[in-house]
Amino acid sequence: MSCCAPGVEAAAGTAAVASPEEIRLASRDLGGGLRQTDLSVPAMHCAACIQTVERTLGRLPGVENARVNLSTRRASVKWRGEAAPPMIAALEKAGYQAHLFEAEEDKADPELSRLIRALGVAGFCSMNIMLLSVSVWSGADAETRQAFHWISAALALPCLLYSGRVFFASAFAALKGGRTNMDVPISIGISLAFGLSLYDTLHHGEHAYFDAATTLVFFLLIGRTLDHVMREKARAAVRGLVRLSPRGAMVERPDGSRDYLPMAEIEPGMRVLLAAGERVPVDGTVTEGVSDLDCAIATGESDPRRVEPGATVRAGTLNLTGPLTVVASARAQESFLAEMVRLMEAAEGGRARYRRLADRAAQLYSPVVHATALLTFIGWMLATGDWHRAIGIAIAVLIITCPCALGLAVPIVQVIAARRLFENGIMVKDGSGIERLAGVDAVAFDKTGTLTLGRPRLLGGDRYAPDTLSLAAALAVHSRHPLSQALAAAGAGLAPASSRFTDIVEHPGLGIEARQGETLYRLGRAGWALSGKGEAAQGTVLSRDGRLLATFAFEDTVRPGGREAVRKLQDAGLAVEILSGDREPVVADVAARFGIGASAGALLPADKVGRLQVLAREGRRVLMVGDGLNDAPALASAYVSMAPATAADIGRNAADFVFLHESLDAVPTAYAVARDAGRLVKQNFGLAIGYNAIALPIAIAGFVTPLVAAVAMSLSSVIVVANALRLRAGKPAKAARGSQAGRAVGGTNPLVAAR
Repeated sequence: MSCCAPGVEAAAGTAAVASPEEIRLASRDLGGGLRQTDLSVPAMHCAACIQTVERTLGRLPGVENARVNLSTRRASVKWRGEAAPPMIAALEKAGYQAHLFEAEEDKADPELSRLIRALGVAGFCSMNIMLLSVSVWSGADAETRQAFHWISAALALPCLLYSGRVFFASAFAALKGGRTNMDVPISIGISLAFGLSLYDTLHHGEHAYFDAATTLVFFLLIGRTLDHVMREKARAAVRGLVRLSPRGAMVERPDGSRDYLPMAEIEPGMRVLLAAGERVPVDGTVTEGVSDLDCAIATGESDPRRVEPGATVRAGTLNLTGPLTVVASARAQESFLAEMVRLMEAAEGGRARYRRLADRAAQLYSPVVHATALLTFIGWMLATGDWHRAIGIAIAVLIITCPCALGLAVPIVQVIAARRLFENGIMVKDGSGIERLAGVDAVAFDKTGTLTLGRPRLLGGDRYAPDTLSLAAALAVHSRHPLSQALAAAGAGLAPASSRFTDIVEHPGLGIEARQGETLYRLGRAGWALSGKGEAAQGTVLSRDGRLLATFAFEDTVRPGGREAVRKLQDAGLAVEILSGDREPVVADVAARFGIGASAGALLPADKVGRLQVLAREGRRVLMVGDGLNDAPALASAYVSMAPATAADIGRNAADFVFLHESLDAVPTAYAVARDAGRLVKQNFGLAIGYNAIALPIAIAGFVTPLVAAVAMSLSSVIVVANALRLRAGKPAKAARGSQAGRAVGGTNPLVAAR
């Protein structure tokens, strides 16, 4: 089960508290007197932390809005006034250390290292204490039993002091802030079990329960560590987008001199010199040069876009073929790429607000059980006056109703479901994604790279004369353009003709030309390759001395299993639509061929996020399936998301699921497994609640010793695990392999080259 509280320890290297002047200087002016300050709050762990931090900041004078991103541990505060509100001091008073947020490079996660060390110590101590306890349970004599109790106490002490501080520090911070959380009763139960066991050991008692205390710490730390690892994965997508921005750019001064300036110093109006192979650093307008841009980050389409003087360019796009001079139109922090990063962070912050079923159950479970234990202690004290017996029975109540079974109800099913999905070639990044996937009622697909494979293929290659196709292929091998590569692949089996060409030159945005003696061949745009005014050819052509030899048309290929996958989703009652950055006619054609009624094209990343937000306001829970750089914000903002293994790194990092095979059947398969997992989770909760309903009255009545309580607690966990294993019944769906041939989208409406 996930915890929900801050720790007292701050991240290593936390800076001193910033002064109001420093906070104001570090804030961003939003206009109209409104400023924004970003704070790092490393101790946040869950939904309860989000509420506490936002409520604490929102009450400060001058603060208009406070929003938390749990994945990045960042709080964004919008405020007005001459002096910055005392944000850091207010958070520290609430039990959360904070400092000004700074973008970080990839580095070791100190919190994860701390959790792993604590887990290792707890595992070592609990396993050795359990081995000693077996001898005691087997009937060891009094002297041996006493020696083993002292050894167990010596092992339990470092477990509690070192490993248990994860819970103790969190509980202390919560109580200091006038709140409570799940770590408070955990800390009380651990401390009471250890204290009573130490008392009984000092007085040569027959029973000691060091094993129960340390084992509880060990199991809870397993859940805490796994939860932390899953949440940290979400940060990788944002870091990947940040890395697309260069650290600086070459700027040409009015006097002709050149300086390499950091991104923060590039202002609107500056002339930025961009070489081939570099990413555009800021939004701007081309003033000199002609080139092709890879705009996949904006549109998701692999087809390069030709730019020339007067064209606008966006930060993050990749300059492919020629040098450009760009006049900056915005600062780096106001660019298209910066907007993408903000969309990702806002989306992750929204998803972090999703409260897992186990969290919701724990919120109700914790106060009820521990109030029951307290009342049990008071009742037995009043009835018998024997504090030892009263506290022993109260501990038995705490142990027998320990949330281990409740905590296992969700994660054990998710582990088994993840294994089942892996057998079908589907990787699970976040366990909560399985829970969310079970509740979706709509699916939104990207087109290129998702419904289609994004690999152009020559249409009707057998219609061309071998010599003509060989000539075209021999020219095409000298270009990295996607359509050139498709043409080269189509002519790969023909006799090579490259040795017949000389003076091979690629003209950015136009095509390739080469000579064979006095004859000039061109492969590329019709308007450039053809000189005759009467020629009506369109698209990509091969010409000889300006006269048409061949016109080439290309098609995209449908991902294997695509139509069947869409049909299965629709049969399951899910609404399906396409959200694409490609042109509207192409998107509409693909939608018709897949039997999808709703589609939208020419969408930018923000447009896709906006559409998902509209669907969310309508009460829809949407599964987003996409692969491109431009899909990353949508994948992060959707209720749940999935990407193919061929997706861009940022897309894979933003998605909850990644499927490894080419077949799109992974989507309905994952949905079916998630629904089965959801059913088993509910059954497990029923088993855990039923167990407590039977065991709790018996424990309150005093018929259960802490030892029997520990055994019963373990038995309930075993039952929950056994029920979860039923998810493995049945054979996994047959996965389609990458070697399967894809069927083509195109036919009468092929994707014609636009070079």
